[in-house]
Amino acid sequence: MKNQNGRVVLCGASAYEQKYYFNEQFAGIPESVKDELHVICVLFTEEVGGVFTIVFEEDGSVSLETDAEEDDLLYDEIGSGLLIGEIRRNRQEMLESLQLYYRVFILHDRSVLDEAEDE
Repeated sequence: MKNQNGRVVLCGASAYEQKYYFNEQFAGIPESVKDELHVICVLFTEEVGGVFTIVFEEDGSVSLETDAEEDDLLYDEIGSGLLIGEIRRNRQEMLESLQLYYRVFILHDRSVLDEAEDE
């Protein structure tokens, strides 16, 4: 399920629809991680509003993105940037694990495993 930029959405939440989405292509991710992703997405949109998504780039890296409707006066743009930075710092290990999962199980990049063995 790639978007027009070759990127794949892992999960996201919308303050407008009050809904959470998880891409079932990643059903193999452990339930504890799925639960954590759910909490991160929902709390993000509750705190700053708008839409929050976690996506995989073509190279397997993880991006955290937020967007808001143009006329959304309640969206906290500054807070969203700060919160993304906080998520990156506090969940760095989980985000790196997701990147590894994507590269190995979705992209079938076995060189990642060779790199891990060399360390």
